[in-house]
Amino acid sequence: MSELLAVEGVTKTYSMGGLFGRGAFPAVDDVGFTIAAGRPEIFTIVGESGSGKTTLSRMILGLVPPSAGTIRFRGEDVTGLRGGRARMAFMAAMQPIFQNPFEAFNPLKRVDRYLLMTARRFRGAKSGRQAEETADAALRKVGLSYAEVQGRFPHELSGGQLQRTAIARALIPGPALLIADEPVSMVDASLRMSIVELFKSLRDDLRVSIIYITHDLATAYYISDRIIIMQKGRVVEAGSARSVLDDPQHPYSILLKESILSPEVTGRLSVEPDPEPPRRARRYPTPQEAPG
Repeated sequence: MSELLAVEGVTKTYSMGGLFGRGAFPAVDDVGFTIAAGRPEIFTIVGESGSGKTTLSRMILGLVPPSAGTIRFRGEDVTGLRGGRARMAFMAAMQPIFQNPFEAFNPLKRVDRYLLMTARRFRGAKSGRQAEETADAALRKVGLSYAEVQGRFPHELSGGQLQRTAIARALIPGPALLIADEPVSMVDASLRMSIVELFKSLRDDLRVSIIYITHDLATAYYISDRIIIMQKGRVVEAGSARSVLDDPQHPYSILLKESILSPEVTGRLSVEPDPEPPRRARRYPTPQEAPG
């Protein structure tokens, strides 16, 4: 079976230090995995802050280049994309969903504008009516409708509604792969499971694969087909979600599992801060910013 995504020996090293000495810190260290084409799955990357999971997702999205290794999406090197047309095709097929939906939308712009622009740019909607129908179809897949978001600013929607709107926007281009970075951590606890259920339905009904990035083993256990656990940039355990989480073998994996029941354990996790600069959600080009 052909590969949708192939990550091979990927490393990202950052320089650290100052005037009297510098060193190198591997935020991601020799990570590899594949996602098959034609076999949709939820592939979960688990790790605490500083484990390298967000750095890895940014490399997959083509936002930062790896220091070593290769990332191929549908056989094409992600770092080798050249020209607006190639970039647009890549963006249509691989869409991000960020942690904080309030950072993914400009607070001064109505959210429906983003949906309509995405419909025009990626789906070729020729009229306002076509764009609205495309947006409405995507919104209904996440349990909303165009009428519910039309004319509304981000602050006029709840966190759950806005995250669903962000997911709908990501669905409009018809992606083969979604990369969801901590997508429920900013959502009210009472609504988290509904978002998790939504991802499962997208996998099953739309046949889209999802890379789900989280520190939460509880949702990872419920949602995942396969899983990797990262510590300090390296994969310490990998396999089917049930086999890894039911019977973890690595001490770090065992500690993570224990922390679900005992919050005090979290303080014993030895992790180092990710040396990359703070991530802003809109670093990934929006339809308005994409090359023509």
